[in-house]
Amino acid sequence: MVATLMTIMIVLLLLNFPMMIPLIAAPLAILFIFFPMMDPMLMMRQLETGIEAYVLLAVPLFILAADIMTTGKTSNRLLDFIGSFVAHMRGGYAITTSAACTLFGAISGSTQATVVAIGTPMRQRLLKAGYKDSSAIALIINSSDIALLVPPSIGMIMYALVSGTSVGDLFLAGIIPGILVFVCFALYSYFYAKVKNIPLAEKATWKERWKYTRKALLPLGFPIIIIGGLYSGIFSATEAAGVSVLYAFILEVIIYRSIKLTDLPKVALSTGLVTSAVFVLVAGGQAFTWMISFARIPQIISEAVLGTDPSAIYVLIMVSIFFFVGCMFVDPIVVILVLTPIFMPVAESAGIDPVHLGIIVTFQAALGSATPPFGVDIFTASAVFHKSYLDVIKGTPPFIIILLAVGALLIGFEEISLAYRYFQ
Repeated sequence: MVATLMTIMIVLLLLNFPMMIPLIAAPLAILFIFFPMMDPMLMMRQLETGIEAYVLLAVPLFILAADIMTTGKTSNRLLDFIGSFVAHMRGGYAITTSAACTLFGAISGSTQATVVAIGTPMRQRLLKAGYKDSSAIALIINSSDIALLVPPSIGMIMYALVSGTSVGDLFLAGIIPGILVFVCFALYSYFYAKVKNIPLAEKATWKERWKYTRKALLPLGFPIIIIGGLYSGIFSATEAAGVSVLYAFILEVIIYRSIKLTDLPKVALSTGLVTSAVFVLVAGGQAFTWMISFARIPQIISEAVLGTDPSAIYVLIMVSIFFFVGCMFVDPIVVILVLTPIFMPVAESAGIDPVHLGIIVTFQAALGSATPPFGVDIFTASAVFHKSYLDVIKGTPPFIIILLAVGALLIGFEEISLAYRYFQ
């Protein structure tokens, strides 16, 4: 049964069908082949069930907020603000890139949106500062991984949907791992610039810093609203998404006037296209999960891979490997929807905290998104920067090594993921 399922999915992918087709067609084929007496309408009902969850309302709202901010001037304001304080340091422009990706990730929750919003203006600044194009692009696509770790991470929303874990807890738990990745990238950027003798930029005056700070104050309100609102219990993750859209509208349309009212239908259309693709994947993921659970495929795979009584560390290592490799080939949303139900039961039996597991899952999904051969951020960067596949991946190995090291820390010390509980 497992062989049949995998064969169908691989064949359909090789025939260049979009991922949503094998995600739905493969379990449907399993139903007809191995369970011919079962009513196919049960499968159709699962497709509907997959998109009924209340938490999914947050997805289109966060995407819309990110689209509004990407179309407007937020990314440039954040870049100018951060650059005025650190650009003159050794590796300052690279550190600015990572910091801006972290802050914009706290607005968009999407690695691909971060590549577009931060990468487009920052790549030119890095090139003018003396960085090789391959190094600049590698820094951008790997720094965008942080967007999947800090709230409002869409990857965490997907994991919460499948696992039943609190979205708010996941958002808070991702802050420290996200900051840890940023610090590691900043240290690497400092030593890289020192070794390569990257010229220092001119130091901004305090007058200039104050000017850029004033311009960035309102955009910096996004992470404060989301994190502060969730931490204080003022609103839920879904309500935070609605507040983000309203805040983005007020900022870009009314205050900055960088977007006209006539531009909003185009922005909304972009959001609708992305959201529809996400929701079809979520619906297909629910049907896939239901069928493999009914056929006991997760138990079969987990017993074959993990044995009968695995330790918590061993489970987390295997989870990391499967999610990392999976996201090297497939969109992270699909991997989270497909693999989480397989590993969740055995992780619970091994005593692993579901929030800690969620951080490991989203971290590996982020890492795989920027890793060859088919990480989604690689192709996003290739399209945005008009560079070949080989040019994009040329500078990625050092960052992948850093992320693998951080991933090992997260596996070994769950306190990093659960530190937020000490402040509650």
